[in-house]
Amino acid sequence: MKNSDANLSVNIAGIKMTSPVLTASGTFGFASEYTRVNRFRADDIGGVMLKGTTLEPREGNPPPRIAETSAGVLNAIGLQNPGVEHVITEILPSLTNFAPKLIANVAGNTPLEYGKVTKRFDESGLVHGIEVNISCPNVKRGGALFGHDPVASSRVIKAVRKVTSLPLIAKLSPNSTDICSIATACIDSGADALSLINTLQGMAIDSETRCPILGNVCGGLSGPAVKPVALWKVHQVYQVTKKHRVPIIGMGGIENAKDAIEFFLAGASAVAVGSAMFWNYRVCTEMVAGIRRWMSKHNIRRVSQITGKLKTRK
Repeated sequence: MKNSDANLSVNIAGIKMTSPVLTASGTFGFASEYTRVNRFRADDIGGVMLKGTTLEPREGNPPPRIAETSAGVLNAIGLQNPGVEHVITEILPSLTNFAPKLIANVAGNTPLEYGKVTKRFDESGLVHGIEVNISCPNVKRGGALFGHDPVASSRVIKAVRKVTSLPLIAKLSPNSTDICSIATACIDSGADALSLINTLQGMAIDSETRCPILGNVCGGLSGPAVKPVALWKVHQVYQVTKKHRVPIIGMGGIENAKDAIEFFLAGASAVAVGSAMFWNYRVCTEMVAGIRRWMSKHNIRRVSQITGKLKTRK
């Protein structure tokens, strides 16, 4: 089988993408930043999860906000963003010819706020889907406070579902004690797809000053260190949700084609690249080429042929 015979297109809850490789929210800004990077190939990206957006502008957490760790990075940005009105009127109009599909990432302090932000994105006609952030670990209100409880998660998804017909993707937290019950609650409340995982909670300490390095004390850990956790969570959630035929977007420590294929086998229909974008802006292009070569080698024509096809020992 030739490389060109491999069809990398995927359909995630009605969002048709030319590639199964997306960019994770928070690591790609609002996409406009990368349009100015020389030799950056947006055509290799199926979709962009935009930076988390709230109803009103947020300054975010106090600095320092980033701390490098072994095999990963801690961040405590705190959902800094200019607010939904600015994103809609000043940023998104410049991306009308951008190849990847745009998926808004919405956040709020209450289900009502989530609904208001979603409604504005829906009315704008500038995005193809909504990712509902009920899993951000470094904000004092909202975020993971909703994502740790099935009832609270359900309330947010229902509030968002009422105001839009766009595909809804619930972003789940690995810090929940029972991620499968959260996933089921989101699906029952109207989620069309799931993305997982968000970052793990962690901290870093300066031994000389004896103080936390991050201004927020704790932050979200991402990068290669979280990949085994992410794979396990995707596998767990796939086992309980596959009967619903709800696609999963896997993320967490993905750096290359081999990582992506492992996530497909665990149950993901697509993958999102996060921290790897920080040290290799061509990672998506390289990953797409690698996935295509692997599919050709194994005579696989579509990603769906290997989604959830992990061979477990009896």
